[in-house]
Amino acid sequence: MIVTRVFPGHAESVDVDDAHSRDALLDWYRPDTMSSVRINLISTVSGNAGGSDGTSHTLSNPVDRKILGVIRELGDVVLVGAQSVRAESYLLPRRAPLAVLTASGDLTGHGIEADVEPGRLYVLCPASSVDRVIETLAGATAEIIVVPATDGRVSMVDIVTALRVRGLESIVCEGGPLLAAQFIEAGLVDELCLSTSPTLGGTDLPVLAPGIAGERPLTLTQLLVDESSGVYARWSFANGPHEVAPLASA
Repeated sequence: MIVTRVFPGHAESVDVDDAHSRDALLDWYRPDTMSSVRINLISTVSGNAGGSDGTSHTLSNPVDRKILGVIRELGDVVLVGAQSVRAESYLLPRRAPLAVLTASGDLTGHGIEADVEPGRLYVLCPASSVDRVIETLAGATAEIIVVPATDGRVSMVDIVTALRVRGLESIVCEGGPLLAAQFIEAGLVDELCLSTSPTLGGTDLPVLAPGIAGERPLTLTQLLVDESSGVYARWSFANGPHEVAPLASA
């Protein structure tokens, strides 16, 4: 399948089935800084987070999956909320560690195999949820990172700090909608990578959960279009992210 970069500059096209297309996509999606928070999501044209099966799988195509792999490869860690893990039977990315954020500790339905190598899987949760995490991991090996919680909620700053203390500077957040919105609301996001499937409707869940206060000005930095009318945008946050002060230890 052919995908064309229509902005910036002159139009350039690659065939994602070509072995050399990955090099072009890596160049097109390379982040501006090594320490960044990047949100990567897919939605319908009407802003729905899932398709006919209630997940993002039916919205995706070979171009989107290739771009997903490239964005993951360019990050130090992929971060996802437990609700998405349960709904979409998450697997470990091929080229990056996975970090899962859970308040309840319930990771039921994950697709992660038991023989996980050290440093490939992290679970961030309050102390009260550790036992449930171990139970529902069902034998998969993870480094459990305890983060403070207030009324069952954790701070996005604490999440970023806990990952960066471990050398995971470049964070790719794949949602779900609530986690992505919380990162935006906290002012921690450098860039939003949004794939748009050429469909209307789908699940009732919006791609970003309601509750983001005020407006967030964005600047389009890249736009790709594939031959099936899929659209792939890179948006930078005009005001940039807030600084996150590092801790001496996690």
